Amino acid sequence: MHKESRVAKRYAKSLLDFAIERGVLEEVRADMALIDGTCRASRDLVAMLRSPVIKLDVKAKALSKIFANKVNKITIEFVRIVAKKKRDEIIPEIAQAFAGVYLEFKGIQKAEVTTAIALTEAERKKVLKFIANISENVELREKIDPEIIGGFIIRVGDKQYDDSVASRLLNLKTELTKNPYIAKI
Repeated sequence: MHKESRVAKRYAKSLLDFAIERGVLEEVRADMALIDGTCRASRDLVAMLRSPVIKLDVKAKALSKIFANKVNKITIEFVRIVAKKKRDEIIPEIAQAFAGVYLEFKGIQKAEVTTAIALTEAERKKVLKFIANISENVELREKIDPEIIGGFIIRVGDKQYDDSVASRLLNLKTELTKNPYIAKI
């Protein structure tokens, strides 16, 4: 794990513990998801946070203006404390890490299904039923990748189930290149 990732995870864990203590865990989770989404959508915001040229008070004011009326006071105060500790450049990583520590705390495992086109509701139910056989408490994320041609790839934790057309074609190609009639030299 990268050094900044460990630091971000420690900050995220501290925020999680504090949010639990204050009884605002779900609100803080939504706030951190908002911060994460905003950082992912705005490269300028991330660049500002990482800039050594921009002063801390300017960064703090910008963060307050962006998030002040949108997040819980505990979240905004946490962001201010992180900025005061000169860790403002890792706020995006803290927001990402928070999602992970939240799922870990709740005992929820991440699952990802990759398909060539968007799943219908009936297909989504089948995928969830399949995943329920592997793990009970799962948060499903859907991803579309036309490269797999058809079928699906499901990842749950460190397990992967690949039933994509691209994978089947690759396996078929491998089988066809094995010619038992060519003499082995």
